[in-house]
Amino acid sequence: MARYLKMSLFTFLLTLTACSGGKQAPFGFSLPEGNAESGRATFVELACNACHSTPDVEQLEADPSQDIAVILGGDVSRVKTYADLVTSVINPSHRISNTNPPEMVMSEGISRMPVYNSLMTVEQLIDVVTYLQPHYKLRVYEPTPYRGFYP
Repeated sequence: MARYLKMSLFTFLLTLTACSGGKQAPFGFSLPEGNAESGRATFVELACNACHSTPDVEQLEADPSQDIAVILGGDVSRVKTYADLVTSVINPSHRISNTNPPEMVMSEGISRMPVYNSLMTVEQLIDVVTYLQPHYKLRVYEPTPYRGFYP
């Protein structure tokens, strides 16, 4: 019995150390809280609304050659975390939305969104993410009722 307990404890500790992620682990990474109004102003200033729209900022008249209309916000089936949105801005090709036709949002397998890393400050990034996050609403999953199989 003691041997089984020691083996279980060893396995548990080994599992814990394997999950640390090493130097790439996101633990301890946190940006300060931003200002949503400044984020909205930055969204317009950087012309994010040339390709995106939010409920309170209309998309600009599109250049016919661009043909990009990505709606940000709305009901989502998975929580859009602060980290998800930061990653989407600084690395647009990391995860590309499948709610739009691929030719609208991708070109040669990468996002058509330009990388803004050298065009915006960290403060602008924080503010834009703070502005965008409340626009996403988690849609509660409704399971399929299987009548006749379960009481």
